[in-house]
Amino acid sequence: MTASHGAPPTPLTRVLVCDDEPQILRALKVILREAGFEVVAAESASEALDRAAVRPPEAAIIDLVLPDGDGIDVTRRLREWSQMPILVLSAMGEEDAKVKALEAGADDYVTKPFGSRELVARLQAALRRAAPESEEPVLRADGLEVDLAARAVRRDGASIHLTPIEFDLLRTLARNRGRLMTHRQLLTEVWGPEYVDDLQPLRTHIARLRGKIEPEGEGETLRPRLIVTDPGVGYRFAG
Repeated sequence: MTASHGAPPTPLTRVLVCDDEPQILRALKVILREAGFEVVAAESASEALDRAAVRPPEAAIIDLVLPDGDGIDVTRRLREWSQMPILVLSAMGEEDAKVKALEAGADDYVTKPFGSRELVARLQAALRRAAPESEEPVLRADGLEVDLAARAVRRDGASIHLTPIEFDLLRTLARNRGRLMTHRQLLTEVWGPEYVDDLQPLRTHIARLRGKIEPEGEGETLRPRLIVTDPGVGYRFAG
């Protein structure tokens, strides 16, 4: 009697994790394995780059401070040949380093000490964003509908008029849903590289955009639900 065989198991998503603190590295392994990921561990920048080159992972979580370099350089090196989602681990008060890592190509950051749910949620969101899309989507969030192809925005079925700059800002944020966009990234994409230091126009347009798209009675008076501020770093579309 021939034994029956089921379908081969689905391969696990490989995640490279790099941190030189044994306790944090151990915690990362446990959290990610329990969430169903395959973990490849490294304790230094050189080891992380070597492991990624030998068998490329599908995502990476890199500490900003490493014994032989930093997470910014590792991110930049990985971005030379890969578009894998990259999250960086940072300590409180490292806003400048976070900005540099995001501008080097990181997709998001998690601040230590981190919760397991937050870490897994950020990683899963980055992986979803990395999945290819065949066409410009229609995004829906909290009663808001953004038709990227038609450049149309509606709330609860009613049209919302946005200026071209406001729509371009919303499109950039919405296409990177859940991802933190730095001030510099937004200014470069919407206005152009020559405007990377003009923070005040960005803040003004974000305030006006919030006033139009946030649920009734919210926007600037209450904590925004759709466009969230990461102080000193940038904005993310959290819908």
